[in-house]
Amino acid sequence: MANVSVYNIEGKEVGTIELNDAIFGVEVNEHLVHMAVVSQLANKRQGTQKAKTRSEVSGGGRKPWRQKGTGHARQGSTRAPQWTGGGVVFAPTPRDYSFKLNKKEKRAALKSALTSRVEENKFIVVDELQFAEIKTKNFQKVLNNLSVSKALVVLEDGNVNAELSARNIAGIKTAKTNTINVYDILKYNTVIATKAAVEKIQEVYA
Repeated sequence: MANVSVYNIEGKEVGTIELNDAIFGVEVNEHLVHMAVVSQLANKRQGTQKAKTRSEVSGGGRKPWRQKGTGHARQGSTRAPQWTGGGVVFAPTPRDYSFKLNKKEKRAALKSALTSRVEENKFIVVDELQFAEIKTKNFQKVLNNLSVSKALVVLEDGNVNAELSARNIAGIKTAKTNTINVYDILKYNTVIATKAAVEKIQEVYA
């Protein structure tokens, strides 16, 4: 099992924590990680683009002129695509871009992402992130002590002061143990987790 240093909010090492290899020491499956990221981005798409086809635009009920004898090309409706104000050929319609990953695949991708962060020394464990008040300056001071600028901060449930103190800092996102995902883990340079959050992750995903 991998041992990772535990830091306090002053940025000083205060001990170590043993990480479960079943979560933080698996073989990284890049294909599953890629699929998880693509799935998450696809599921975010609204797919609400829409244009009207010739059957949906208003007007064009009668034939504009007779079939033969006018010298013009034959026309059946003024709402055909070649007319101004006509419908769009192969118009886009609302669609669902989402696709599903199996539960085992999602879990394996998450474990791979966490393992990659540990292997790259971009996984920082803090003994606790407890603040007496909601103050952005206090949280920024902790980040400075840890020499971190862009990070995903994983907090234990109920740590409201830390969550609200971090929300106005650019490049910082907070998450709870049940909302972490592959995209966020890879998007941010560093993952910071409290000791309690790591223990909860190991309990849930082991």
